[in-house]
Amino acid sequence: MSRYPLFGAALLLSLTGAANASSFVVTTDAVVRAVAASTDATSDLSSSLRDDKIVQAARDDAASFVGSEGAIRGAKLESAFAHIRQQAPALQADDAQLAQAILAI
Repeated sequence: MSRYPLFGAALLLSLTGAANASSFVVTTDAVVRAVAASTDATSDLSSSLRDDKIVQAARDDAASFVGSEGAIRGAKLESAFAHIRQQAPALQADDAQLAQAILAI
């Protein structure tokens, strides 16, 4: 058996492995950058809301909302929901998630 086909097959396999590895690295880098950008945006939003007087005033209403599973909706909480959605229009969170976030900050 000739060495050339065997050498060619080995070369082809090594190039394929390198292509897959570089593809994996590029994909991983893209995912890490996307997660980092999302985390930075969330961190910036939560730190700005932490000091927000409208959001802080809604903490008691948020506790009532969460405790009653959405049955009790105070005026301060409704105002905070509107304020948060105005500050972050791209935020995709329902009222229950926002109320829990208000309690968490």
